[in-house]
Amino acid sequence: MVKGLYTAYTGMINEQHRMDTLTNNLANTTTTGFKKEGATSQSFKDVLGVRINDTSDWNVPHRMGTLNMGVKIGENYTDYSEGPFQETGNTYDLGIAGNGFFNIEYTNKAGDTSVKYTRDGSFAITQEGYLVTKDGDYVLDTAGNHIHINPLAASVQINTHGQIYQDGELAGTIALTDFEDYNYIAKFGENLYDTVEGATPFAADGEIFQGYLEGSNTNVVSDMVEMIAIQRQYEANQKVITTMDSSLSNAVNNLGKLQ
Repeated sequence: MVKGLYTAYTGMINEQHRMDTLTNNLANTTTTGFKKEGATSQSFKDVLGVRINDTSDWNVPHRMGTLNMGVKIGENYTDYSEGPFQETGNTYDLGIAGNGFFNIEYTNKAGDTSVKYTRDGSFAITQEGYLVTKDGDYVLDTAGNHIHINPLAASVQINTHGQIYQDGELAGTIALTDFEDYNYIAKFGENLYDTVEGATPFAADGEIFQGYLEGSNTNVVSDMVEMIAIQRQYEANQKVITTMDSSLSNAVNNLGKLQ
């Protein structure tokens, strides 16, 4: 009976983890280029197949019926599906259709620089004429250099290949990078992604559209429905704990009591 308390408790912790993931998605509904996250879960048959073949403890497979403390919180994953396009008409708002990330030269508080990646194409031009993110980090070209545009140019056109023309002359080409396996990139913060060991980057084949931004791929309606379901499951685990607590209290105080 006491084990049931732990099972219900870990169930509540797992639902809280799922709720935290959903609320983060909903909080970023209006974040440009945001990719929603999800919490993983495994079926009983998949877990069973792994457990009965697991010989990591003393080179002996796990016995069936081994007690545990309940639900194990799964890992989060990122859904990299493309979000909806929003037309802005701004010269330096760029949306990526298809695969790829913009290359950004990120500078930390210590002044160290490194290359990060983003789908957020809400860029601007500095007074010196450099293309930067809204946080002031430089956007890089295909050679890994800062992109410079004459701020006094009469017209700036950016085609789907990322080539920038100012007054009809080529000023540079925006780099797009993709990865063979997205398991080797991770959210860094500030709407940026970073690579982890094993990442294999290559030139992306996505298209760039000037005057558009890619919106968040969060689905508000489905997330709200799932949030209600999580709340109901959380409450069900609460009721289990309340019921078992009442049963334990009755057992301790009443059973075996002399009349």
